[in-house]
Amino acid sequence: MAVRIAIVNSSSFGRIFPDHMEKLKQLGEVNRFDLPKDMEGKELARELMGYSIIITSVTPLYNKEFFDYKDKTFLIARHGIGYNNIDVEAATKKGTFITIVDAGVERESVAENAVALLMTVIRQTALASKEVKEGKWSERAKFVGYEIKDKIVGVIGFGNIGSRVGEILKNGFNAKLIAYDPYLRDEEIEKRGAQPVSLEVLLKNADIVSLNSILNDSTYHMISEKSFAIMKKGVFIVNAARGELMDEKSLISALDEGIIGGLGLDVIEGEPIDKNHPLLAYKNVVITPHTSAYTYECIRGMGDKVVSDAIKVAKGEIPNNVINEELLK
Repeated sequence: MAVRIAIVNSSSFGRIFPDHMEKLKQLGEVNRFDLPKDMEGKELARELMGYSIIITSVTPLYNKEFFDYKDKTFLIARHGIGYNNIDVEAATKKGTFITIVDAGVERESVAENAVALLMTVIRQTALASKEVKEGKWSERAKFVGYEIKDKIVGVIGFGNIGSRVGEILKNGFNAKLIAYDPYLRDEEIEKRGAQPVSLEVLLKNADIVSLNSILNDSTYHMISEKSFAIMKKGVFIVNAARGELMDEKSLISALDEGIIGGLGLDVIEGEPIDKNHPLLAYKNVVITPHTSAYTYECIRGMGDKVVSDAIKVAKGEIPNNVINEELLK
């Protein structure tokens, strides 16, 4: 059957690999939408009316009101892994498949970028490079960093990506690895190479903290004032998961108080941000614009997956990695 397909708020889909767009065009009409990140409900439904397949980024918000007003939607395919911007229960009642990319597609790309952010802040790489470009080679003694070897690395969220971050830092740098993940049994965490600990023990002991947790009601602002109060002074923190895992006000206070030695972020609450964001004023903070999945390998894999989902649904078949499994019964 011919369908209308909407590509919503995805900056990478079909641009690096045009064949993905060409394959979708064989199914029907395809259009791009760049919508406000906080658009939701009736307004969003009105914008996407008539589109039965939606390929979307982490925004906008497909809430209950959206599904109440939206006409028939066969599929919302996330061009990524997280889907907290979609009301799955409402989608299920409407008979809309929600799919995500296979976990392994993003694993290497996101984990490697988390390590790259850590290396940038722990060795002050970006600052040192900036000085060279300004002709200040002689000031190199300002940029004394730390080794990762023998440091205690605490990974929060030891699933698909977090466990890979742990592997790289433990096996590649000889770090001591501890992990907190309430969704995994201790035996599974040990099997993946880390010592399982409580969140409090991790925050008290880690020299390096890597945030790789999912975002939900229980993890929102899980790192807050109380968390920073028990951390080691000079701790290095990397977040390549979701900005909302950390309370920004408390984060800025921890930077001002010298609790944080270096901060590497690929995600930030309220993103995208502009050049006036307060975190950009800190020399020991490095922020990249949510590009952890931006490798050619990862973008190819994500594109292949959502195109496959669209083709299957257009043929009346069930796509892969359906989140609302109730529709499969």
